[in-house]
Amino acid sequence: MKVKRYVVNAVPDALPMIRSDLGADAVILGTKVIRVGGFLGMFGKKKMEVIAAIDNNSTAKPPPAARPQMAQHKQASVNAAIGTITALGSQQTTSRNSAAAQYANAVQKPAAKPASLSPRPAPPPPDDSPIDLQKPQAEERLNERAFKEKQDEAAAISNEVMDELKDMKQWIVKMSKQQELKSWPEPLQNLYNRLNDQEVEGVWIDKCMSAVQELLKEQQVTEPNAGTVRAAAVQTLGKWLQGYDGAGIHPSTRVVHFVGPTGVGKTTSIAKLAAEQTLKAGRKVGFITSDTYRIAAVDQLRTYATILNVPLEVVFSPAEVVRAFTQLQDRELIFMDTAGRNFRNELYVSEVNSLLQSSGQSETFLVLSLTGKYKDMSAVAENFAKYGVQSAVFTKQDETSAYGAILNLIMEYGLKPAYLAHGQTVPDDITPFRTDRYIEQLLGASGNE
Repeated sequence: MKVKRYVVNAVPDALPMIRSDLGADAVILGTKVIRVGGFLGMFGKKKMEVIAAIDNNSTAKPPPAARPQMAQHKQASVNAAIGTITALGSQQTTSRNSAAAQYANAVQKPAAKPASLSPRPAPPPPDDSPIDLQKPQAEERLNERAFKEKQDEAAAISNEVMDELKDMKQWIVKMSKQQELKSWPEPLQNLYNRLNDQEVEGVWIDKCMSAVQELLKEQQVTEPNAGTVRAAAVQTLGKWLQGYDGAGIHPSTRVVHFVGPTGVGKTTSIAKLAAEQTLKAGRKVGFITSDTYRIAAVDQLRTYATILNVPLEVVFSPAEVVRAFTQLQDRELIFMDTAGRNFRNELYVSEVNSLLQSSGQSETFLVLSLTGKYKDMSAVAENFAKYGVQSAVFTKQDETSAYGAILNLIMEYGLKPAYLAHGQTVPDDITPFRTDRYIEQLLGASGNE
């Protein structure tokens, strides 16, 4: 048996080579996906390994010159068949004997002229035999299946290559940054590490470090220490955050909507701000909730409404929002709670936005927990930004020591932090956002930068 191995992009690519090398009787013993080339075990290109073989004892097809002889052998077989038919006909009725004789004469007539057949080559065997018809059909099905497999493999390879390229890029950037950090003075290294620990995105860390170094250069600081580096960082961040101090709820605002994912503290934040507006500002407050997905949420807000002695309206559809506002028309300020959903999906953002249409001046606060993943927070903020939501309440500040997400959202989406919530106590544990206080928290104590 003769065996050969082929490495091709897809199985159909190997078929012409197999026919050329081993002949039409060759068989494929097996196929396997392999990787060829690459660098450090990565970027290897997927190929198909095809193993084909041919039996050395298989009968070769006769050459064209031998085909007239085959025609004579076929004629001899026909003559033998005629004799058999004649013998059988003698045992049948007269009419069937006559039919057999006629059949024999009809068949024997061309056999009587072998001399005229021998000089001419026999015609090539017909190409429309059942086997020959099945081969193209089988090959076509094989080609279609292989093409689909090739497409799927190409898509998978593309995704794998993109992931590998992304990982490689991150690794190269990380190694390059580590080498660069080693050349920096220790105070600059400490500032970089502090911002990184605060989970500030790399792009903003790099911009901040460049700005700090530029300031030190302008101030002709050749040997920066902790104090000079911190002062430059405070100046840089202060410039970035200029105009982002939280102004609280505007006195002319009549409706405040609260939107955000499940479990971020929307209802508790409403209670804190409602208590502040009722007890400190002396405003007549009312509640509306559309968070009917969780009975506990309605009960929680009803409890706060009872404590603060304010009315509560529950709505189940956008049409009922108008009714709720009519019921609360004597209220100076209305807080509206909404259901928490997977707002990374823009469809849910569109649904909740349909509830936020109201008459009079209104504000919408996006409530986000600082304990969440920044990737998820970013996706939610991006979707709500499409509907004009520009203010945020950041909760659970007391449950984390990393505050970089606030800076990231400000820089990326221009999201304005209105309040920071840092505990469960109503109404004390919520304060308007202050940039100077935030910068101090971001950079840490004077000895930690």
